Amino acid sequence: MSANEFKLNKDEEPFDPPDAEKPKAARPRDAATLILVRAGREVMMGQRSKGHVFMPDKWVFPGGRVDPGDARAKAATELTAETEALLKKGAISRRPPRAFALAATRETLEEAGVRVGGPGGPELDKLNFIARAITPPYRPRRFDARFFMADAEAVLADDKPVMGEELLHVRWFSLAEANALDLPSITRFVLKEVEARLAGETVAPPFLRWSRGSHTLERLTS
Repeated sequence: MSANEFKLNKDEEPFDPPDAEKPKAARPRDAATLILVRAGREVMMGQRSKGHVFMPDKWVFPGGRVDPGDARAKAATELTAETEALLKKGAISRRPPRAFALAATRETLEEAGVRVGGPGGPELDKLNFIARAITPPYRPRRFDARFFMADAEAVLADDKPVMGEELLHVRWFSLAEANALDLPSITRFVLKEVEARLAGETVAPPFLRWSRGSHTLERLTS
C-alpha cells in the first residue's frame, strides 16, 4: 500500500445494509495521537486491551480524546506557524491548534507512561503534524484525530516506557516489526506516512474522511 492509498481491514468495513434502517451517526470527538520515532527506525506502540469497545486487541500509537484543559496546558515552546496553519485546514474546529498537540503529549504519558518535555512542558515546535482522519459513520466510537510525529531523542527525557493506564505491552518496534502487528487500518496508513518522511520524502499531511459512501483523501498544504 502506497502513502496515497487507504484500505479498510475486513473487520472494520462499515456494516451498512442497503435495505436496513441506518443508525444515527455519532458526532466525531476531537482526538490526537503522537508517533514517537527513535533513531529514525523504531516507533513506540502499545496494545489495546480486550475490554475496549473501540479497536480491542489492536496495536496503536498513544493517543486519545482532547480534553477542555489541553488548550490551557503549559508548554515550553509553541507550535510552528506552519503547523498551526495546517491544523486549521479542513473542517472547522473551535479549539486552538495547541490543544491537539498538548492532548497528544498528555495521552502519551497516560497511556504509555512516557513524559514528553520537562518541567516547562513539551516543546511543541518539535512536533510535526502528519495526518488527520475522521472515523466513518455508524461506528461505536467516532474520532476526528490529528496525528503528530516527533523524534523521541529530542522530546523525551527518558525513552523507556513504564506501565500506562490503557495500553498494554508498550515497547519499541522496528518499522518492519510494526507493519507485521495487528494494526487498525488507519494506524497502518499513518505508519506508511511515517515511513515516507523517514525516507526523506516531502509529503503533505493527508486528511482522510468518509464522504458519499467511500473514503476521500485530501493532501493539506499551508
